[in-house]
Amino acid sequence: MLEAFLAEHPGAAVLEDGRVIFEMQAAHYSISSEHGRCVMHIWSEDRNMVRTVTDVSARKNTIRIETRRFGQSNPQSLQLVPDRDTRTPTTREATRKKYLRLLERVLTRAFPDLSLDSLGNAIDLEHSFGPAYARGTLVRGQKAWAVIAVNGEETQATVDGALTLGILWLAYCREHSGGRRVFEGLKVIVPAGAAAVTRGRMAWLNPALAKWELYELDERCETLDTSQVGDEGNLDIRLVHNFSHDRGIERSQQAIDHLLGLLPGGMKSRTEVRALSSTEISFRLYGLEFARIRHGVTAGSFSRQDAITFGAGVHETPLTDETEDLFRDLIRRVCDGRAPEGNVRNPLYRLQPERWLESELKRGLAELEPTIREDFVYTQVPAFAGGDRGMIDLLSVTRSGRLMVLELKADDDLHLPLQGLDYWLRVRQVHAAGELQKHGYFAGVEVSKAPPLLLLVAPALRIHPANEMVLRYLKLEVEWMLVALDEHWRKRRRVIFRKRNASLVSSTL
Repeated sequence: MLEAFLAEHPGAAVLEDGRVIFEMQAAHYSISSEHGRCVMHIWSEDRNMVRTVTDVSARKNTIRIETRRFGQSNPQSLQLVPDRDTRTPTTREATRKKYLRLLERVLTRAFPDLSLDSLGNAIDLEHSFGPAYARGTLVRGQKAWAVIAVNGEETQATVDGALTLGILWLAYCREHSGGRRVFEGLKVIVPAGAAAVTRGRMAWLNPALAKWELYELDERCETLDTSQVGDEGNLDIRLVHNFSHDRGIERSQQAIDHLLGLLPGGMKSRTEVRALSSTEISFRLYGLEFARIRHGVTAGSFSRQDAITFGAGVHETPLTDETEDLFRDLIRRVCDGRAPEGNVRNPLYRLQPERWLESELKRGLAELEPTIREDFVYTQVPAFAGGDRGMIDLLSVTRSGRLMVLELKADDDLHLPLQGLDYWLRVRQVHAAGELQKHGYFAGVEVSKAPPLLLLVAPALRIHPANEMVLRYLKLEVEWMLVALDEHWRKRRRVIFRKRNASLVSSTL
């Protein structure tokens, strides 16, 4: 039940005493059966939790979990909810209505030369508009502005999504104006102190297509301040230094051979052995990690050894003679569930679809884009912007030396274009500063000084209809390609179509 819920709700959160203690998009977990008990491990960069699950019950869209800490007899309750926003629907609706009234007052004062023609947050699923975003228009004669705003009670992810919805709202207003008004541009209003992501993205929207303005609203003081949109160069972008994959594999080769020897023949040939760092080796089946090797110092001495664990988390199970049967049981479950011809309802089949897609594409990138150099492909590259840690799905280079950033989605995502833009911006900045090769990437390659290319990849039927509209509003300097795959990408890699922006077409020709 737990695995099925987490597979169904990748944005789930774990609550204890009403507080969010884990956001599952940023956390890892393993659920195992040890000695007849259900043991749940959840960990993130901030905390780690190991509990024995004694009871599970479903209540509407949430799961109530009765747990017991090791060494304690008193039970504790956890809640697993689909989203970290734990407000009741009534509370959310009341907050949003109150915000609409506040926003009306603020807009009237801040723009006295413009008339507020409409303001609301009605659901319009056909055009992807939800109730979290207030939408309106400011009018003066035949000229008008589209306005989109989000209140401070919404999640940061919702706030960061305002620009995507704002672009769609501007396009909607222009399409439905009937020629009566000319919409000059878009005003985006976000909570005070929450504008960083939107500011960086807005700098790369095409000023020839619209005027773009960003504001921060302090709801307590009802003050609206302009947020200057400029180049993203003021961001502190840092890359993690690259390491030698081959040397990491070579160092632990004996342990690797031992673990691979325990796998069934069919699984052995499909298992990816990936060095995560100079001291850690990951074993994955179609992107799903099931075991790991850590090379470290032996306790009580200066000698080094390889420790093999299976499962996941800080409290992974060490692979020993005593636990080998448990390991074989895990392998059977993984083999049965994680297979292209497997049961789509199996949680192991549905888990981490982007990782599965990444593993498939990495083995045949030339089929995706013939100009890519497959001998230089970096996966899950950590790139830090301020305090935000982002992982670039795939980073490569073309045969002409042009950097290429690939953002993958296995399911439809309204925000794919601007999420891809985030990573493009990070790579562009570190490349312009000469940091990529200083950190060990693309050694021996003559990398072009041109900005990177951006590839957005998803199954054809999972590309959100609004993605192309958002892409059209990006500056021409952002050279993008939208690649649609066969819907059955788990069984075969095949490109259905490619769409490019005008700049990329001209540079290709």
